[in-house]
Amino acid sequence: MTPSRKQAVRRTAVLRREAVVTTVPVAVAALLAAAGPAAAGTTGSSGAGDPYFPLAGNGGYHVAHYDLTLGYDPRTGHLDGRAVLTARATQRLTRFDLDLDGLKVTAVTVDRIPAQYRREGQELVVTPRAALPAGREFRVAVTYNGTPEPVTDPDGSDDGWIPTSDGAFVAGEPQGAMTWFPANGHPVDKSSYDFTITVPDGTTAVANGLYLGRRTADGRTTFRWRQPEPMAAYLATATVGKFQVQQYTTADGLKVYNAVDPREASAAAPVLKKLPSVLAWETKLFGPYPFRAAGAIVDHAPKVGYALETQTRPLYDKAPDLGILVHESAHQWFGDSVSLTRWKDIWLNEGFATYAEWLYSEQHGGDSAQETFDDLYARPSGDRLWAYPPGDPGNGKNIFGAPVYDRGAMALHELRTAVGDRVFFRILRAWATGHRHGHGTTERFAALAQKESGKNLTGLFHTWLFAQGKPGKPEAPTAS
Repeated sequence: MTPSRKQAVRRTAVLRREAVVTTVPVAVAALLAAAGPAAAGTTGSSGAGDPYFPLAGNGGYHVAHYDLTLGYDPRTGHLDGRAVLTARATQRLTRFDLDLDGLKVTAVTVDRIPAQYRREGQELVVTPRAALPAGREFRVAVTYNGTPEPVTDPDGSDDGWIPTSDGAFVAGEPQGAMTWFPANGHPVDKSSYDFTITVPDGTTAVANGLYLGRRTADGRTTFRWRQPEPMAAYLATATVGKFQVQQYTTADGLKVYNAVDPREASAAAPVLKKLPSVLAWETKLFGPYPFRAAGAIVDHAPKVGYALETQTRPLYDKAPDLGILVHESAHQWFGDSVSLTRWKDIWLNEGFATYAEWLYSEQHGGDSAQETFDDLYARPSGDRLWAYPPGDPGNGKNIFGAPVYDRGAMALHELRTAVGDRVFFRILRAWATGHRHGHGTTERFAALAQKESGKNLTGLFHTWLFAQGKPGKPEAPTAS
């Protein structure tokens, strides 16, 4: 996620297919199962166990695929939805939860059999007619409607379904997915998606992944999208507006779809023209681009104040500058493909994407990464940059603050200085390719860096990621 320049704190925001249900990854299955209550054993927990967002996600099952059918009228703000989730139980389930905030549910079925349900705040509690054995594949269908509203995050910003003058800016980090579809809304659970979105003719609906086409009838147009690679719910979008659309295929066969609000088109054009070269540069550094599609959504949403790395198609509240384009594109590797296991580790997203900006500047005639580091390190000990450690921000309010972004990037630069360029870039590439479409933690990254470098980096990571206050320069690492 990237911020609006006016903000003080950097924030860097009907064709159906048969879903292919894969085996639940062992690590994900263990985390989801562990989130459930130890005693009961048959009730999926109401959260995935993240201390920053205790009700985000759910325990007891893994969603392999979402099939979302939506109808939205920007004039009234009304949304009609039907979500079909193909899932697998990771424990015996007599009851399970979905995250859904503020919309009216009119029907729920499990394997086409009506199920009992009730609302408990942001939780939709579902009780199937018969218990679901551990390992059982099942489909839950939820029909719902209403006027979606964004959720206010701990830092005071809005995310989720945010109405605009001609549609909606749909950005879900960290918890906004639940404002427009029922979800297992924590990054630990990643899924494939199909989107079928119907809007008034003349309006465009843009989602993630591959554009499959559209059809128009009776004054309404239906757009179809497919995201085949795994995606965390917060990275899904269904942004609606009056957009100018550009489509092309890169020399590498990447399908690009850009949707730009006409009010932002002139400013956005020279930056979006550089998207293929930015992705090619990042591919050279980080390894193969993780997805089959790319692009951008440039909306005119002056009240939002940030951009977000929505998977395959970053979402901008206004025409981005080149630095923001580089940042959100880098997130496709760091944050989207390699996802968080817990929000505490968000520096793995934002520190990496911020350091990508530094590297791009260094390699394209701007300030070197060392110069950027030195400028930041010169800030006094009372500066907000040193307010809390990036490896443990402490709560959800702090996850989009300067320490996570800039001090997180500084940690990477210190690592680069300690191990040298050849090893450092090998570490970045190994991290992105070794955890492709999976998850990572700070501990795993530190272990990889130590293995690849052959050096004891414990002091470096402690100083730059976990020590309170302005770090001193660590001693040179020794051989491990």
